[in-house]
Amino acid sequence: MKMSLASKADRKAAADAAAWMFNVVTSVGIILVNKALMATYGFSFATTLTSMHFATTTLMTGVLRWLGYIQPSHLPFRELLKFVIFANFSIVGMNVSLMWNSVGFYQIAKLSMIPVSCLLEVVLDKIRYSRDTKLSIAVVVLGVGVCTVTDVSVNARGFIAASIAVWSTSIQQYYVHHLQRKYSLTSFSLLGHTAPAQAATLLVIGPFLIID
Repeated sequence: MKMSLASKADRKAAADAAAWMFNVVTSVGIILVNKALMATYGFSFATTLTSMHFATTTLMTGVLRWLGYIQPSHLPFRELLKFVIFANFSIVGMNVSLMWNSVGFYQIAKLSMIPVSCLLEVVLDKIRYSRDTKLSIAVVVLGVGVCTVTDVSVNARGFIAASIAVWSTSIQQYYVHHLQRKYSLTSFSLLGHTAPAQAATLLVIGPFLIID
């Protein structure tokens, strides 16, 4: 019995590690490919590119639902609309930040989402963090500040784009947790609702958002 439980724990740990590695590799890969398309090849329709990503996600969630891995669920249209607005601001902001900043500063700026997300939880959910957590957040803020000051590639428009991206993404992530708690949605169930709406809206506005 103990061997069986240990075996299950080992398999779960291996699956978690594999999922984490897959997430890291694909996330970094998408960023590098997007940067190459925009900076090296001059592809200016970054938002249209992102709509293609969400169209692929929509297809995959449809397959998972057909296979029974995603259960039917409900998300009111008003909630979906609010989420899409936050999420699209986040996506456009991130794309503009990636276009106008180096990949290094783009990634460093994303760390700013940690203290911003914590601030949202403190203000909206009245969460209180421990002293150690506060010190860790302070280290992150200090590191981002040092990078911002010392990175010679940072310019005013890139910094503004990064700031908009950080705040809109933090709000979107907070809203994800809010919707999951309120409507008892898994991450895949929520993605099944939001990905088609984001793909459609970004595809419509994409041709009008040319980033130079």
